[in-house]
Amino acid sequence: MLGRRSSVSADKHNRCMIVPSTVNMVAEAIERKDTYWFVRTKVPSNLVVQIGKKRKFHLHILPMISRSAYLNRIVFEKKNAGMSINNLHVELNNLPGGAEVFELIVKFCYGWKVELTANNAAPLYCAAKFLEMVDDLETGNLISRTETFLSFIIFSSWKDTFQVLKTCETISSYARDLQIQRRCSEAIAWKVCTNPTAISLGDDESQCFNFWVENHTDFSYEKKIAENWWFEDVSLLRIDHFIEVMTFIRKKGVKPEVLGSCIAYWTAKWLSRISFGVRIPTHKSINHQVRRVIVESLIRIIPVEENSVPSNFLLHLLKLGLMMKIDASLLSNLEKRIASTLENCQPVDLLVKNYGESETLYDVNIVARIVDAYVSLASRNSASKIFVVARLVDGFLALIARDKTLPVDDFRMLAELFPKNVRYSDDNLYRAIDRYLKAHPNLSEEEREGVCRVMEYHKLSQEAREHAMKNDRLPLNMNAQFMLLQQVNMVKSMVNEGSMYRRTSAQMIISKQSECFKVQKQMKIMKQEVENLKNELNKVQLCRVYIKKLARKL
Repeated sequence: MLGRRSSVSADKHNRCMIVPSTVNMVAEAIERKDTYWFVRTKVPSNLVVQIGKKRKFHLHILPMISRSAYLNRIVFEKKNAGMSINNLHVELNNLPGGAEVFELIVKFCYGWKVELTANNAAPLYCAAKFLEMVDDLETGNLISRTETFLSFIIFSSWKDTFQVLKTCETISSYARDLQIQRRCSEAIAWKVCTNPTAISLGDDESQCFNFWVENHTDFSYEKKIAENWWFEDVSLLRIDHFIEVMTFIRKKGVKPEVLGSCIAYWTAKWLSRISFGVRIPTHKSINHQVRRVIVESLIRIIPVEENSVPSNFLLHLLKLGLMMKIDASLLSNLEKRIASTLENCQPVDLLVKNYGESETLYDVNIVARIVDAYVSLASRNSASKIFVVARLVDGFLALIARDKTLPVDDFRMLAELFPKNVRYSDDNLYRAIDRYLKAHPNLSEEEREGVCRVMEYHKLSQEAREHAMKNDRLPLNMNAQFMLLQQVNMVKSMVNEGSMYRRTSAQMIISKQSECFKVQKQMKIMKQEVENLKNELNKVQLCRVYIKKLARKL
């Protein structure tokens, strides 16, 4: 009677045909007309069972009460109350599985063959429990038959176990009370942990599941099967079933990195099935509440171990949490966790794309939020490396600088997150500024000055200084300042202790007067050059103002 046993990778599912051992009344046919079912026998119907508001079954009392203690009790109570049982009417409004499952129960009670599959086993079992179809009434009743079949397929078949969990979605409360969900979750966890490929990941595991950069679902099927064959099936579970499965897998001792990768994979699948338009669902809508519960649940099940999930994934969860207005304490804890990982992050880890039709390609406000959280933590920790995070933000600025939709105020806000004395070198910052100015050629002179104001000349390398003095994208006054500072540095190098002009004490005494004269002469020339530069700069500014006036008049 039982179908061929399925393996983990088998496509066929288990089946079982069941027939009651004894039959009190055999139905010649069971016919359906719209929302009405009729059992055709030689005896007229004397029982009407209503499922829900409209669906009715015209049945017979004897075959139904002989296998259902629940219906037996109702008939007995109505008979004791003096009611006629010739045309008895019974309502079953909360029957698990509804009319479709009750039709299978009717067939069983009338001696027809009923095929058990992974699609109907759980609803039939719950309905049999509801109707109290126990073996005390008849050996081999429906509860024992469905219980035996459920135990077999949950133990033997990977795919059937997931199918059983899927059917539990419509009967959640009954399936949970009867431990069906728990048994399926434990079986999945056991099979994951007994298969060696589930816990032997390669070195590039984090790269394989770093789906957040560009196309996060574009993985090769073969590679996924070789490393984590169970991710795809688990990712199709509903959030409550997924959490229960992950809880049991964690108890089995699976590595936190594997759990984190699976959570990230499930989240990617979920995000690919929903859309975030310009109009986010209102706070009171069911859609919004469901998404908020999902995000909160995902945050709660993330492994607490360090490096168990990528920082980029945590940033995406934070963004979703902000959009869904989740619990404030969860948000705060998530921010602190991300902030604590910044010192080990790469600039690409901070890239979080905006959902819907946002003005900018990447979210800069969420990065600023995390940096603020880091600064708060660093102020209480003397071992923090704030200069590392400043360099990280400079690298992030260089990545997003080419976004033509990035407002100048947002760029300046990120560049000014740290005080100037935090950076040891401004080369990365200069690179980001140069890219931004190149991608935004229509900035005004004031806007370009504002962008460059955070950069300091003396913190640039010699190569960066030479590039800056030739860079016509920088504002005019910045170029003038760089040229002046370059001349000053040249003078300083001339009188430096280690310069070519003062190698020994004897040479210093001999050439002291001549050198002083040369230095004074150089200083006069430089002052004259500075004055000339200032005059030229003023002329340029006057010309610019005059051109603006002409433009306004035109």
